[in-house]
Order: sequence, then C-alpha cells, then structure tokens
Amino acid sequence: MPGTLALLHTSPAHVPVFEALRDADHPGLALRHLVDEDLLARARDAGPEAVQGEIQALLAGAVAEGASAVLCTCSTIGEVAESAAAALGIPVLRVDRPMAADAVGRGRGRVVVLAALADTLAPTLALLAEEAGDRAADIRTVLVEGAWARFEAGDRDGYLELVAAAADRVTDADVIVLAQASMADAVTRTVTRIPVLSSPRPGLAAAAVAAH
Repeated sequence: MPGTLALLHTSPAHVPVFEALRDADHPGLALRHLVDEDLLARARDAGPEAVQGEIQALLAGAVAEGASAVLCTCSTIGEVAESAAAALGIPVLRVDRPMAADAVGRGRGRVVVLAALADTLAPTLALLAEEAGDRAADIRTVLVEGAWARFEAGDRDGYLELVAAAADRVTDADVIVLAQASMADAVTRTVTRIPVLSSPRPGLAAAAVAAH
C-alpha cells in the first residue's frame, strides 16, 4: 500500500493540479499539501539556500505526521529540498528531475528551456547539466516576458497563452522544457511539432513510487 506523499508548494495554484493528476493516475495515493508562498519570495531575494532551514523544518513536520516521501513542486527551491533527504530519512524528490532526464535523452541534445521566472533558470540549467552527464547537450533558455506578472495576478489563461506562444516561436530544437510546474497546461495550447515537456505528471509518478 502507498504511504502518504507530502507535496511542498510555493503557490496554492498547484494543489488542484496535483489532486487531479493523483485522481487520474494514482487513485488511492494519499497527498498532504504544504503551501508556503513566502519560500519563493525569500529564495528570490536571498537565494534558495536562505530558506534551507525553513524547508527542513516543514518537511520534518510532514515526516512526523506520517509522510513516507516528499515532492517539491517548485523548481527554484528543488535542489535545496532534495538536499534535506539524508537528514529526514525519506525520499525527497524535485518535480522537474524526471522531465530533465527525458529532455537530455532526446535527439541531438538540443533543448530550449522556457521559464516565466528568471530565478528558475539557473536551477533548471544545473539540473539539466547534471542529468546530461557526459552527453553533449545544447541548452538554450527563453524568459517568457510578462508571463509571471499574469500568473501573480491570477490570470491563468493569459499566463498559459504567453507560454504557449513562446513555445510556438521556438525553432531548431529537439525538445522544449517548461521549467515551472505551473506552465504544464500550456502544452495543450501549443501548435509546435517539437515535443513540449512539463514536469507535474512524470514528477508525481516518480514520487508515487517513492512513497510506497
């Protein structure tokens, strides 16, 4: 039987997304959502390491309440969250790692990363490089101008349309990576023939296995 999977979010917008994915793909998996919007704000201001202690405390509380694994859905603080695994004694996964592994394994390694938040680019690039290892990878980035302001304003449709339009402008790539979990539904709005990868579904699948 699966245990309880704790999800660490920096936006409440992620909660229904992962609830729907659980219902579709992993019925019976118990989810516990930890939402702290301040973590992202502080990580943007002072760097992800600045919130390391707070993340460890949050996750330790989740473990004490029965979590058997943790999934961090925020790319900006994903590496810091992962680093807490040893102290917690349970798996801690970042939602974008399976997507990154898939991306660098495709074609000739030409990857375009789309992000709505500049702070997400460095952690995502580091993750892609880690997953690529010795394989050659040509990784480029695109910051989707104006998208994050729409997300923060609650204009989900406007946000996703800007992301989709940015994806459709990409040429000469084997794969497009949506750096943030909040971008996932833009995939259904694109017309590009280039594969567009998002993180929530593969990330939750990996975490569901870890929670068993």
